[in-house]
Amino acid sequence: MIWSTSTSTAIPFNGSDPTPLVTSFVPEPGETRFLVLTFPPDAVFMSPDFDGPAALAENLAVSPGLAERFESDGKHQTPTVDYGIVLDGEIWMELDGGNETRLRQFDAFVQNGTRHAWRNKSDKPATIAVVLVGARTPDMTDYDDGL
Repeated sequence: MIWSTSTSTAIPFNGSDPTPLVTSFVPEPGETRFLVLTFPPDAVFMSPDFDGPAALAENLAVSPGLAERFESDGKHQTPTVDYGIVLDGEIWMELDGGNETRLRQFDAFVQNGTRHAWRNKSDKPATIAVVLVGARTPDMTDYDDGL
């Protein structure tokens, strides 16, 4: 995680780094998270010496709130609008129904609470930068703006 904002973020900046206080990588409505993520090639996960339980434990430790949302096939969904760009390598964005889009360096994407997975079918790591913007969902009833 590079940076975060809360619903009470104000300008001018007070000089205090907010990221150490973050307890979830998934922002609440009105909050943001700026992440840079590197995905190893999918072949790493298929290696006979890959330790799935250890990888899961590490993921839970380093990305709380997000890791718990991953399904066994790698798909996940967050109540966020995500703006992203591929910084290096190439990666496939897999959506429901088997729809896949290959993204290369400098390709941008937007996710609107979409259930998706990232697949790195190449033989090199792929790095993306993404900003997650916490959004309201239909089950939220504590709207303070009348919407």
